[in-house]
Amino acid sequence: MAQQEQEKDILLEMRNITKRFGKVTALSNVNLKVARGEVHALVGENGAGKSTLMNVLSGIYPYGSYEGDIVFDGQTCQFNTIKDSEANGIVIIHQELALVPFLSIAENMFLGNERTAAFSDKVMDWPRTIQRSKELLDLVGLHEDPRTLIKDIGVGKQQLVEIAKAIGKNVRLLILDEPTASLNETDSKALLDLIAYFRDEGMTSIIISHKLNEISYIANSITVIRDGSTIETIDNTNHDVSEDRIIAGMVGRALTDRFPPRSTKPSDEVLFEVKDWTVSHPLNHDRKVCDHVNLNIKKGEVVGLSGLMGAGRTELAQSVFGHYYGANISGQVLINGKEVTLNSVQDAIDHGLAYVTEDRKGDGLLLNSSITMNTTLAALNKVSSHNILDQNKEIGIAEDYRKQLNTKCSGVSQNVGNLSGGNQQKVLLAKWMFADPDILILDEPTRGIDVGAKYEIYCIINDLVAQGKAVLMISSELPEILGMCDRIYVMNEGKIVAEMPRAEASQESIMAAILRSSAAK
Repeated sequence: MAQQEQEKDILLEMRNITKRFGKVTALSNVNLKVARGEVHALVGENGAGKSTLMNVLSGIYPYGSYEGDIVFDGQTCQFNTIKDSEANGIVIIHQELALVPFLSIAENMFLGNERTAAFSDKVMDWPRTIQRSKELLDLVGLHEDPRTLIKDIGVGKQQLVEIAKAIGKNVRLLILDEPTASLNETDSKALLDLIAYFRDEGMTSIIISHKLNEISYIANSITVIRDGSTIETIDNTNHDVSEDRIIAGMVGRALTDRFPPRSTKPSDEVLFEVKDWTVSHPLNHDRKVCDHVNLNIKKGEVVGLSGLMGAGRTELAQSVFGHYYGANISGQVLINGKEVTLNSVQDAIDHGLAYVTEDRKGDGLLLNSSITMNTTLAALNKVSSHNILDQNKEIGIAEDYRKQLNTKCSGVSQNVGNLSGGNQQKVLLAKWMFADPDILILDEPTRGIDVGAKYEIYCIINDLVAQGKAVLMISSELPEILGMCDRIYVMNEGKIVAEMPRAEASQESIMAAILRSSAAK
């Protein structure tokens, strides 16, 4: 390995990086070497320090707030702002995309880096901006009008806009933090192939991802970080490093089974049922996002809802959950065989329904509030008397769930925004577990979290159904659907196009059902 490093042309070296937040040491003498023209993966469990290290590199944590050296292209660098690193060609694309929904693609691509007119630096040169935007979009294979608003394109295309934007900044080192977390398998593969294309053109990339199959596919080198320290760098030149090998480095042991066995079986009694459910798009009422959907879940059962992005899965979940989304909603919801009316989120909660959103940071949690406040938020009546909050009781409950879910934090008074993604997800689950629902809709419950945290969440799901609760799991990861669900519905273009028991389901059969329904239109 040492001989290989000598032969490589090193573009970036981070030496003995140590970063502390108060008494907490987030990074301890971390070392990283990235060769010119490679895709270098950074892997580790949530909270291992991957994003912190990249924030040091990009100047988000300025020089002086950490110990150690950054050497880029042979020069020792002292970045005080993100603009300093971008001036050197280091560009970071965060998991939460930094795009403004109501601005156009072109406006987003040059926001803060505007193309101005020759006669005044206060006047936009729109023809030049639009032309340059088209050129950059062509480079990433995105054939959209640059005048299109960001809100009107999907997440996969938004990722391409971010990459085009980075290229427009003359990127030399592109950092991608969970670039495929919100994408389906088709869009993920297309994005990885684009990264590989730019690698072949000489661009260097660092990719952070919990999707280890993608790491094996795309990365030339893999650096493992555990508990804020560098564990090892694995050579993956031949793309033959197995997921099990990467996991062993991440968690310090082999993970023999990705999905915990379930000791209980579903009841024959249907707990939750949706009949003839139809929902229109809130802005375009002629477009049906859910078209006469029928599904049911039995007590003690995990039912999967699979489909491509845009199939209508989240729209179904949100519209059922108290008409949180949609227009012209019609159909029936039955709980324990009796029809119920859920015209508001509070109605849904009162009837024992919970919705764990896919967007934990935007819709699920109050990031600037404590773990305690977030844990009790959906059921404040349980910690109140005569409309007065019992804070001691609230803290005790939050502490109980912290222990039960093994949430890693400095204490329940810690702000949720300072937790890793996996631990934020545990707080979100604790919030709804405390509400004690009978039916849980879990929308992408393990998005953007590591294999160890995923396993813990799978165990929580098993515990919930063992209590007789019903779980609807929406997931874009087919192995997760196949590994956790007793029965699977396949959704495409707003309709249920297949239903299959776990024993008959496979990735091929699910995709075949989607393709058949698309071909039949």
